[in-house]
Amino acid sequence: MVSTAASRRRRREDQQNVRQPRGRSLTVALSSLVTIALFVCYCVGDITDMIPGPLTLSPVNEPTFAGPVTAKTGGSIVGDVDLTRAIDTSAASSLVDELLATEGIGIDVSVVIEDGQGKVAAEHKADATREPASTMKTLTAFAAASTLNMASTLDTQVFLTQTDDGANTLTIKGNGDMLLSAGQSDPNHVNGRAGLATLAQATVAALAQRGITTVSLAYDDTLFGDTRVPSGLRGNGDVVMDDYTMYATPVSSMAVDEGRQYSDDMPAPSDPDDSAGYPELSQTTASDTADMFASLLADNGIAVNGQATAGEAPDQATPVASVSSATLAEIMAYTLRHSDNTLAEEFGRLLALHQDTGNNPEGATTAVKSVLDSLGIPTDGLIMADCSGLSPGSLLSVRTLVAVQQRNLTAGSGTAAAEGLSIAGLIGTAQNRYTDESVAGLLRVKTGSLGTVTSMAGNVSRTDGGVLAFAVIVNNPDDMAAARTAIDSFITKLAGL
Repeated sequence: MVSTAASRRRRREDQQNVRQPRGRSLTVALSSLVTIALFVCYCVGDITDMIPGPLTLSPVNEPTFAGPVTAKTGGSIVGDVDLTRAIDTSAASSLVDELLATEGIGIDVSVVIEDGQGKVAAEHKADATREPASTMKTLTAFAAASTLNMASTLDTQVFLTQTDDGANTLTIKGNGDMLLSAGQSDPNHVNGRAGLATLAQATVAALAQRGITTVSLAYDDTLFGDTRVPSGLRGNGDVVMDDYTMYATPVSSMAVDEGRQYSDDMPAPSDPDDSAGYPELSQTTASDTADMFASLLADNGIAVNGQATAGEAPDQATPVASVSSATLAEIMAYTLRHSDNTLAEEFGRLLALHQDTGNNPEGATTAVKSVLDSLGIPTDGLIMADCSGLSPGSLLSVRTLVAVQQRNLTAGSGTAAAEGLSIAGLIGTAQNRYTDESVAGLLRVKTGSLGTVTSMAGNVSRTDGGVLAFAVIVNNPDDMAAARTAIDSFITKLAGL
């Protein structure tokens, strides 16, 4: 009896085991059919626009765009530059004579034209020394680009110091980036490539990992020593004298937009890489940056004790956060095309640190002249009151300027200095410095302008092939506007030689 009952129980269990898989299969099948039916219904509803979705049978409105801006049509540039193509010396001399005969240009004029191999085609008082204005920047740029690692960046870093009593101090250390932005790091621009808001958020994240919510803040602005301003521009203390504060600020380890103080009368440009006149420049850019960084920390939930104070970052420490500037090559192009005095001085100071010629303005000019001499650039009569040409007292000859442009024609070790030149018709301070649209894009130059100076140096792709280099300086013209126009006409006609 026991055996028979057990057998019947096993048979019932076997039957149930057979029925259960069949039941599960039926459930899965029904669920799949329902899912497919719902999907089909959704697709139909989507296509017929009864419910929202990406599918539709209705016509789609095609977006319309404004027509492209008409581009300037420049002359053609030969693919392979022929440095051996000679210049008609008679035609070159006629251009120089025409320049000298301009009414209002005065008598303090020097000019030189050379072919692609450095042979003089025409010149006038080429060895006389004159005040160069911002063409001085071509010397600084060439020396720096030939020596420094132009692919490097200037990082702004934050260090954390913790003491046994539980105090936490952040130190923001600048390494020369004077083109920080107040916002997020911007990979599409030179000015603002590194953003303080990005740096603050990274710092806050690092503090959160350590459970820190309250800090003291210091800033390390020791990079360029105690003397930041060339003597010819220095006012009371180590700041730029009042008459020049629209054109320069002391070189600094860090600055937001170089300290530009925009206003309702002079608003900031929509493109940070554009130049928008000459707003007043702050003379305390490092402390300004630290104060802005403190505010950003507070906005992100970190309490900052008191005001930021000057200090030094700890030695041999690893930063908890950092942001990187554009490359030195990109900053150099920005410097030359905007004729930026402060950044030109900074390139001189970076070169001085590299060459160990003194961490001061005099060390910067010494470093530039030393590199030029080592590279074979003629520097007879060269007096550098600064690295930008803004200070009174600088003197040089067009022979020195044109020698730098000869090197720019082949763009060897100083490639960044050549690529940063303004291009007539396209970009920079020389954008409108020509008189015939056919030469747009063929003239790569650096301009110079002061109260009694108008100058220009550069190189030209000639319309019939070949290249040339030139330099012209006019001091004390009787009519500044006439002298500038004469130079514009002169360089335009150079392309036809």
